[in-house]
Amino acid sequence: MNKKRMLMNLKTKALLATCALLLGACTSTPNRAPVEDRGASSRPSATAPAVAPADAAKPLPGAENAGKPGYYSVKPGDTLIRIGLENGQNWKDLVKWNGLDNPNIIEVGQVLRVLPPGVDATAASSKPVTTARVETRPLDPKAPAAAASASTSAAPSASSPIAGAAPAPSTTPAAPRDADDDVNWAWPTAGAVITPFEEGKTKGVSIGGKPGDPVYSAADGRVIYAGSGLRGYGNLIILKHNSLYLTTYAHNQALFVKEDQAVRRGQKIAEVGSTDAESVRLYFEIRRQGKPVDPVKLLPPR
Repeated sequence: MNKKRMLMNLKTKALLATCALLLGACTSTPNRAPVEDRGASSRPSATAPAVAPADAAKPLPGAENAGKPGYYSVKPGDTLIRIGLENGQNWKDLVKWNGLDNPNIIEVGQVLRVLPPGVDATAASSKPVTTARVETRPLDPKAPAAAASASTSAAPSASSPIAGAAPAPSTTPAAPRDADDDVNWAWPTAGAVITPFEEGKTKGVSIGGKPGDPVYSAADGRVIYAGSGLRGYGNLIILKHNSLYLTTYAHNQALFVKEDQAVRRGQKIAEVGSTDAESVRLYFEIRRQGKPVDPVKLLPPR
């Protein structure tokens, strides 16, 4: 009897130990296989800003070009998409020009080329900023004839050329104009401007609308970004129109184009929304060589 009782006790203890092990395994966090993002090396991520260099003693890539025209020093929080936008370039071109293996890996202080190899950066940065064609219109559109007759019937002043004589040639040479300044712009959506452009305060305009209103390409161009990887812009499209101009279309509720797609002026590319915004709106920028300009000055009069 004693032997049977001892055997039963041993079996009971073994069973209790097994149960304890099983319960411990259930409550612990299981080891999971790492998830591999196969697209990480081909596209910058919204969650991969520039990181501090691991070894401060090690020279950063491109450090010898710091401060030179046509180069950019990476700052905290930068992403390749934002650097491209601020410098008027496609982020994919930045990858190519700088020989980057992974666009998600850039370091604070790293110096990136932001102009194509072979371009004279000094000449490019010294080009005057000009606007698109300006159309002269009378103040009162109902009386164009009266305005024209008033301008032609005014008596010549002492400082003006004698009536009938050829005007004196201007001694001030016209500013050189880049052919890429002649863009046939169109309004990107039908709403009214609810937040205007302010130099040094805003980089674009907000245009009101209803959810689902169509968003159109403001000019012929190519999609260089479509996604939500730029903080503060929500669902965003960036178009490159030529060597000078980019446009951005932000806070959309739906996107209908993809990167590298060619688009035409007036083509529907998105729908108005409120992603990463306080209210429904289209936030629209026009950038010349990466510098924001007032879109209303370039868009046709309404």
